[in-house]
Amino acid sequence: MSDAWSLALLIGGIVLLGSSVQRLTGMGFALVAAPGLVLLLGPAQGVVLCNGGSGVVSAIGLAASWRRVRLAAMLPLVVAAACTVPLGSWVATRLPEPWLLVGIGAAVCLAVGFVMRGVRIPALRARRGAVMAGAASGFMNSSAGVGGPAMSLYALNAGWTAAEFVPNAQFYAVVVNAFSLAAKSPPHLTTPAWAAVVTALLAGAAIGHFLAARTPEHQAKRAVQWLALTGGATTLTKGLLTL
Repeated sequence: MSDAWSLALLIGGIVLLGSSVQRLTGMGFALVAAPGLVLLLGPAQGVVLCNGGSGVVSAIGLAASWRRVRLAAMLPLVVAAACTVPLGSWVATRLPEPWLLVGIGAAVCLAVGFVMRGVRIPALRARRGAVMAGAASGFMNSSAGVGGPAMSLYALNAGWTAAEFVPNAQFYAVVVNAFSLAAKSPPHLTTPAWAAVVTALLAGAAIGHFLAARTPEHQAKRAVQWLALTGGATTLTKGLLTL
């Protein structure tokens, strides 16, 4: 098997896992896929592919749940994110690759740690909390590909139920990843890699939809968190070793 096809299969496997998780829990594509994609493709290409994959899978899920989106509640989050996405993209283009790996790995580990512990932050409530969470999420999404945890922390502190969170998280992911992609160049992948990505996105969305009705929510989220933590630690370690 050629190196191009081997790389394509690895990328496809990571995208398949990330898209399955995203469809299953409403978020998690970036947390699961970003570390692996960054290690395979480098920070710039890995993050932009993560932005695109997360946006596509979220759009697939949103097609069936868009009526439950709370547009008034989402507006401050989206506007704040739009303001910080360009800054995140600017930072990502100017940091050396080892520092980007360290930053992405650390961001994933810290974000997962906060979510796993269910951190309560009084400031992350009401409209002010939405603005703070959106600004942090937009920056992290465009620089490291991981904007979901800030959104999750806001939802946790705002008292959203799981039923409220999923459609709104999908809407947010579609919009903010579109902002992030608009600020960057598309990823440069081979034809086999593109074929693997498209196939994995569609297959992962189908698998996640199938598992959603058969997997307890808390078990699915815990598995996602441990996968993300492992990937984040691996990326952080590689960055530190190459400094």
